[in-house]
Amino acid sequence: MREMRQAIAILGFALLSACATPVVQGGDPAGDDPYEGVNRRSHAFNKGLDRAVLRPVSKGYDAVLPEGLKYNISSFSDTVSLPQTIVNQILQGRLGDAGRNTLRFSVNTIIGFGGIADVASDLGLQKDHTDFGATLATWGVGEGAYLELPVLGPATQRDVLGRVVDLFTDPLRYSLSVPHRQAATQVKLASGIGRRAEFSDSVDSVFYESADSYVQLRLIYLQNRRFELGESASQEDELDLDLNTEGF
Repeated sequence: MREMRQAIAILGFALLSACATPVVQGGDPAGDDPYEGVNRRSHAFNKGLDRAVLRPVSKGYDAVLPEGLKYNISSFSDTVSLPQTIVNQILQGRLGDAGRNTLRFSVNTIIGFGGIADVASDLGLQKDHTDFGATLATWGVGEGAYLELPVLGPATQRDVLGRVVDLFTDPLRYSLSVPHRQAATQVKLASGIGRRAEFSDSVDSVFYESADSYVQLRLIYLQNRRFELGESASQEDELDLDLNTEGF
């Protein structure tokens, strides 16, 4: 209950903050960027972190770990993220998808040795993830301004709020012991390193070969996120947060 009260308080505060700050208007992903100065400083930090740590670690990860172990890490990370996806799909009214992912979680947990094997995909139950940022989009909350967070990378005001709420609405947070939660977090981090290795050429192209890596990353993130959520540029004016919205 304490965690739920914290989540509600954070949700209310973040929504109030979003309504009190500038938001992106119009459909051009490379257009208005009210926090560009702060974002660029975060981008410079993230780029330095990638150059000094993430890129060399991901190359070592890819070179040292056998393919089977990398598969196990990716599969387990996917499995432990499913309960949170199920919660958000229920909140989005996607009950069929929630039921399918519940079955996927059960199959991989029971038959897939706790999730280290992705048996469900072999049975036709493919990966399908979502988050509370997508839930907010379903509820009609606009994306707000673009933000690049230190370490966490690109986001929007809506997605930042979604990430905060997701911290408190993950069922595994309340059902696993502290050591098991820490182990799950470590596996997710390892899986992230694996994705950095998998998409190394694309990431390097954006970070180190672009004329302006900040603008390039912002453009790619916003386009991909809008496509993922089914939001087109023509819809954005209707979806963006309104500074004059009643109730805030």
